[in-house]
Amino acid sequence: MKITFNVNYVTAEGETLHAVLHRAYASAKENQLNIPLKTNNGRRWTGTILLDFKQPVLMAYHYEVRKGSQIIRREYEHSERTLFLQPQTDRCTLQDHWLDTPANSYLLSSALSVLCPAGVTQAAQPQLFKHTIAIHVQAPKSAKGQTLWICGSAAPLGNWRTDKALPMTEQAPNDWVIYLDADTLPDYTEYKFLLKDENSTQWQEGSNCILQKPSLADGELYVSNEFPPRFAKQSKPHFAGVVVPVFSLRSKQNWGVGDFGSLKLLTDWAEKTGQHIIQLLPLNDTSLTGTWTDSYPYNAVSVYALHPLYADVNNLAGADKPRAKALAEQAQKLNADEAVFYEKALAYKLERLHMAFDSEGAKVLTSTPFQKFFVEQVHWLPAYAMYCVLRDEYKTCDFRKWGKYAVFSHAALVQFTKPDSGHYAQICFWYYVQFILHTQLREAARYAREHGVCLKGDIPIGISPNGADAWTTPSLFNLDTQAGAPPDAFSETGQNWGFPTYNWDHMAKDNYRWWRRRLTHMAQYFDLYRLDHVLGFLRIWEIPYEHVQGLMGHFSPALPLSLDEIKNFGLTFNPAYLFPHITEDLLQKTFGELTQQVKDTYLVSLEHNCYGLKPAYDTQRKIEKLFAGKEDEASCTLREGLYRLVANVLFIADAKQPDRYHPRIAALEDEFFTSLSDAEQKAFTRLYNDFFYHRHNAFWKKQALQKLPAVTQATRMLPCAEDLGMIPACVPDVLNALQILALEVQRMPKQAGRAFADTTAYPYLSVATPSTHDMSVLRAWWKENAELTQKFWAEVLHKQGNAPAELDTETCKEILAMHLASPSMLTLIAWQDWAALSETLRGKDPEKERINIPANAQHYWRYRMPVALEDLLRDDAFNAQIKALIAAAGR
Repeated sequence: MKITFNVNYVTAEGETLHAVLHRAYASAKENQLNIPLKTNNGRRWTGTILLDFKQPVLMAYHYEVRKGSQIIRREYEHSERTLFLQPQTDRCTLQDHWLDTPANSYLLSSALSVLCPAGVTQAAQPQLFKHTIAIHVQAPKSAKGQTLWICGSAAPLGNWRTDKALPMTEQAPNDWVIYLDADTLPDYTEYKFLLKDENSTQWQEGSNCILQKPSLADGELYVSNEFPPRFAKQSKPHFAGVVVPVFSLRSKQNWGVGDFGSLKLLTDWAEKTGQHIIQLLPLNDTSLTGTWTDSYPYNAVSVYALHPLYADVNNLAGADKPRAKALAEQAQKLNADEAVFYEKALAYKLERLHMAFDSEGAKVLTSTPFQKFFVEQVHWLPAYAMYCVLRDEYKTCDFRKWGKYAVFSHAALVQFTKPDSGHYAQICFWYYVQFILHTQLREAARYAREHGVCLKGDIPIGISPNGADAWTTPSLFNLDTQAGAPPDAFSETGQNWGFPTYNWDHMAKDNYRWWRRRLTHMAQYFDLYRLDHVLGFLRIWEIPYEHVQGLMGHFSPALPLSLDEIKNFGLTFNPAYLFPHITEDLLQKTFGELTQQVKDTYLVSLEHNCYGLKPAYDTQRKIEKLFAGKEDEASCTLREGLYRLVANVLFIADAKQPDRYHPRIAALEDEFFTSLSDAEQKAFTRLYNDFFYHRHNAFWKKQALQKLPAVTQATRMLPCAEDLGMIPACVPDVLNALQILALEVQRMPKQAGRAFADTTAYPYLSVATPSTHDMSVLRAWWKENAELTQKFWAEVLHKQGNAPAELDTETCKEILAMHLASPSMLTLIAWQDWAALSETLRGKDPEKERINIPANAQHYWRYRMPVALEDLLRDDAFNAQIKALIAAAGR
């Protein structure tokens, strides 16, 4: 078959246009076929390709602009065109338009395809004629059962009568086509599209589409691709859902922790209560140290591998063995515990998985489904398995201590994973485990979709510095730095996550392939996702390795200040600004009766009654090492106090440009600042405010728009940003431009000077929630600050008198109803906040319902629902209450 591409597009000098086929012969996007196009006038581009196939195929393609080998621009990826081709077609001519990001691109997501499925219109396989014209268009749905129709001036198109309009076929999500007999059409036809549902019919806005019948050869297919139509009254759908980690789920079949099998029960509960979204925490394997500290779900071994902790082991092979029965009995006792006991639960699961592998591993690994899985995952799975074997063999996750394997090489990987390798049986075990996990999570996702429910994943911003990703692809990361967050409501000294920052320049060389692969992998299971710390795509908070606290970090990339720029703000730079300003008063205030010990042990005297830190203690990392393992009161006071001394600087020198400087975050609140003269304080304050709130807006917006389109448009999942913290002014523009949902939390308002966000003013493209996993639950928050609670009681709930000491069920109901009534597309409620509606389901101590405490790097992630999902499904009164709240809000 000869396929001819025709598209109008104006390029710049040195740029070329290309058509890229995705699925002419295979479904994997890695197997792409590039067709360079030619132009005579710099405006109309054309090109041809010959394809030979024996069976019908669904071909997908897009256009992109290149300069040399670099992709400069490509069409909106969710508007990928599809074309059903049959072997008997001799030639196919395509008349296309370039497709940019549509204004309602969120409707093109896989989530909306699940939540707003189209009605059945006609068979997907086209009826071909002697001369066939196909009219093809991208048109998203915004309500369940909506379908697209076509009506026009010619008799075959209904002569403008809606009752004679023709239904179009949705051959791929939001991708509509109709095949017409060209011999029945006049030379000139006008037409429009119609959007229909049970209650209404809407005509496309704007001018009529025009079809001028081409001269076609026998057996030729001519495809006219139209611009996406606009409809004036296209509804804005709203949905509700629940937020809960998989480890928190409880069913009567669990082994002390939630698993992928529990997700089906949770789906049943969501469907029963009118919820359509289930938001989870990251599900990646975090087995680094073998201790409970691995419960932290944002520090993954691999961004691809799933956690063995979540395996549903109930139906695995080998269940009839005595040890399997004994394990199940032990697990049932563990399942009765209030919280997750991470190490025990994982140990039981791994032992049971080993037994299943011994029973059926050889059979499974030679099966067709596994072979398909392996081919699709070969870019990460063997290296991950090798990592796990070496981690266990060397008894450390720090690959730098693995002798000859410390530096990863593909040649070593090939040898290590060969069938005649001494490690092959262990390698195969990890293949088996990941296949079981993949199969179970895919089945849970399929079950959810069939019940009108979408799973929402969580894409962490960071990777472990000791994980498989850092080991196998170190060039993608800055392994000598640490990512974190500046001081915020979660932590006054900032956060140090310990993750390496990204080498974005290197990632850009292949159009962020690592990110695109990562998102494509997650799209197997999820239809929408939380993009953790989206601000990291603008800039990341980078902390030099020699420091521990986020206070000592700076934004990267950034525009550090030159000496002249500092002077222009009225401040003459003094090199002393780079060193701690330690006075007698500061020492007394920080250490009290330990002051003399601090002077004698850690400090040296300087002029002007000031002190300096001895070289052995002049970084926070040195101090951390000094006090490692010491948790007595005096040691904690000394450690935290010395950290404070190190951080008492005004500027931090830039690592790449030593003659340029970053003002230290939160310096306005520290002693060094107060020691300045009034004029110096005013100058530094002007400099500080400009640097952190104005200087970088355009620069960071450009950074985001270079990275995020490639990442968020890699799949049809709906992206939802976690945009909390110190938010640059350009963030709303970036999110709106890319149709990424923002996160709105009532107690973390984004408007300066407000105590609470106005839920009635939330943007439509947002997720409304009263609590996140990093916060206390509603009932605990209610008790944290009586003054703030009273303000909320009077100003938000408009109540008289004193606020109650405890958040009762009726007041909780009002707060949740307020969120459900917001304009936000999604209102997602933490399970604990839903449970607060019930006197029997709410926990006795709301503090124990908290998932995470960001200020505590050693927090144990172990919360479990107090009720089994089987029993929750039978709680008709509670479930009816939730369903009524959601229905009343029109969700």
